[in-house]
Amino acid sequence: MTSSMQISNLTQEWVEILQKWHLDFFFIPTIVITLATLLASPVLLVCIFLSRALRQETRYLLLANTLVSDLFLILLNLTILICNAVRVPMPWLVCELVTALTVTTYCCAIFSVTLMVVDTYAAVRWPLRYRDIIPPSLTYCVLVVVWVLAAVYPFTIMIKMQVANGNSHERIVVCLVLLSFGFIQAKNTTRIYIYFFVGVLICLLLISYCYIRLYMVTRTQGIWDSRFSRARVTLLAHGVLLLLYFAPGVIFTLELFLFQKEISRDVRVWISTVNMCVFMLLPRAFAPYLYGLRYREVSDTLMLLLLHRHR
Repeated sequence: MTSSMQISNLTQEWVEILQKWHLDFFFIPTIVITLATLLASPVLLVCIFLSRALRQETRYLLLANTLVSDLFLILLNLTILICNAVRVPMPWLVCELVTALTVTTYCCAIFSVTLMVVDTYAAVRWPLRYRDIIPPSLTYCVLVVVWVLAAVYPFTIMIKMQVANGNSHERIVVCLVLLSFGFIQAKNTTRIYIYFFVGVLICLLLISYCYIRLYMVTRTQGIWDSRFSRARVTLLAHGVLLLLYFAPGVIFTLELFLFQKEISRDVRVWISTVNMCVFMLLPRAFAPYLYGLRYREVSDTLMLLLLHRHR
């Protein structure tokens, strides 16, 4: 009962702060960024899945998996924001389920972009044996493992909390990943921090190692000599996009840390709203345009599809 009262009081106070600062206006950039993503990602997915040649390439399968997880994430995020905006009472069990799905899709996207860097390193490092090392059949197995790894921990925590508390009939007017994990964190603080920290650390170490080794292997080939060479521009663009992918997770971890601290609730609401409505969505909007359109095979397939449709 105490936990239910805390959840109800906190969500009600959250609504009052949203109304006080008129933070519902952040719904506008959310809609714009979501539309930009929905205009590009499904088109690239159609190009990849309709082309047999692209479906046989590991990098395009990883790109497709990233786009799929991004689409699920922005649709879940949009659903939550719409329900929160119109103050639809939502069962706590449904909110926890949406929270677990959101964390799963975010982690899956992080794992996918990390594997894309590893795949690029393997293709450059062993160009003659690359197709034998990473065949498409192995890629499909890896993608299944990625989704399982991303889903195991959040769903395990959700099930354990439901068994322990049993407050699935409690209805709340604001469903937020921060609130769900904030109450879970009270009993699993160390485990949650270890989960996020170890996951991010492993991904960052892999990305850093692959990029450093790529530079060492290719620095004698002259592709880095020009200030505006394709290699430099590509590395800079991918570095910025990877930063955008990882930043929301770091901010969310900071939010979890501040959740139990005595700081202004207004600050918490501001940070959570900006992270959820802007930072979380920015990489999803940039990824299809950066990754997809810079791949010549994808852009050529897209042009062929458009030409065929025009005819």
